[in-house]
Amino acid sequence: MILTARYVLPVVGRAIENGAVVVQNGRIAAVSTLDELRYWYPDDEVRDFGTAALIPGFVDAHSHLEYSTMGGIFEDVPYAPWKARIVEKSRLLTPQDWEDAALLGAVQALSAGITAIADVTQTGAPLRAIAATGQHGVIYREVITPKKCDVEADMAAADRDIQDWRAFAADRDMLVRVGIGPGSIYAVHPEVLRAIGEYADEQTPVAVHVAGSREEADFIRYGSSPFALAADSEESHAYEGLQSDTFLPTGVSPIRYALNWGILYAPEVVAIHAICIEPGDIERLAEQNVGVVACPRSNAKLGNGVTPLLAFRDAHIPVALGTNSPAAADSTDPLEEMRFGLLLQRATSGDKGFLSAHDMLRMSTIDAARLIGMDKEIGSLEIGKRADIVAVDLSNSMQVPTNSPHAAVVHSASRNDVMMTMIDGRVVYDRAEGFSLPCEAERDDVDAILRRAEELRIRLRD
Repeated sequence: MILTARYVLPVVGRAIENGAVVVQNGRIAAVSTLDELRYWYPDDEVRDFGTAALIPGFVDAHSHLEYSTMGGIFEDVPYAPWKARIVEKSRLLTPQDWEDAALLGAVQALSAGITAIADVTQTGAPLRAIAATGQHGVIYREVITPKKCDVEADMAAADRDIQDWRAFAADRDMLVRVGIGPGSIYAVHPEVLRAIGEYADEQTPVAVHVAGSREEADFIRYGSSPFALAADSEESHAYEGLQSDTFLPTGVSPIRYALNWGILYAPEVVAIHAICIEPGDIERLAEQNVGVVACPRSNAKLGNGVTPLLAFRDAHIPVALGTNSPAAADSTDPLEEMRFGLLLQRATSGDKGFLSAHDMLRMSTIDAARLIGMDKEIGSLEIGKRADIVAVDLSNSMQVPTNSPHAAVVHSASRNDVMMTMIDGRVVYDRAEGFSLPCEAERDDVDAILRRAEELRIRLRD
């Protein structure tokens, strides 16, 4: 099959006007102009997307699919009360609720052009969700243990889950890695960080939420924030039983705290958010080859701040973009994430540098794929890679024809402009035709998924 559009954006090379991609046996067989590929593949069916761009499937480098039914549930509040409400609402969910929410999130991601997801979970529901939708990704087993006496048992339980999840993925021939990560570092005993650092190896990537808010930074350094049990606040009460009552102020930054407890010495670590960065933190992350994932929209909405992407890039730290979750950003939209993140960086960077639209597109494709260890298979339109391809409509962009199709995509498009999502050469979402999920998910049509999600949202609002 030949896919063609006004622009083809391989991401790793120059844009191709009137370009095309040949897909054979689930892989990319050729990338060039339509005229050339028609000559070499005269018998192949041609699907023309018109005034659109063909780009690699988006790689969401950080998400929480299980919170997909919580978008819009909470009033417009800053991080600390928002987090407290997340904890409270989570206690109301049944195991089936988590499964339904994760499947909803995976389906929503498909229609936004997301073909690979890095997700953090305790239940494993996101793994089963992407098995149903055909997406690739990394699933991190989250360990949330506030008491030292429980660390050994909880790490053993995590190890059992990791082995089970790997077997599940292998049985289904999924392009999925399974890793591990702690809960919020203000909500786990520091021995969890040490245990994860010792447990992780080259086959077990680590994701750690760190330096994500001023509240966290104050708690780690001073022991004083809305999350401190002594604060007697709504937020601290939400964490009763979920936070160590023996925590003592450390006098250091969250990055330094994580380093001191050994988790950043693991072979493959991704730092999620990394907003509250202090002198010396960037150098320490660079020394340990730690990657960074920024979630611009959710962090801005919750008042957490801005990840210093330019400073990380200057230090040769790999960076990628994530959507976090609809509970924080209210929608799953990698294109909005790119645009907002780009404008935010430009508005705050002054004379420190200038990120381009192409830079941001890379952070949601090839750079994100490299960060999760999958760049040999996905993340760009190159011969031999999996045919994970997205068609983005540019007919309403008012920027075509253009000399900068990367900018046209990033500055004018949103999830509503995604015309088609293909994974492994199979169309799983078509704006005109709807979803075509792999056979494992045929028992759950999308309408049923949406109905269950609406029922759950109604229950959570009460």
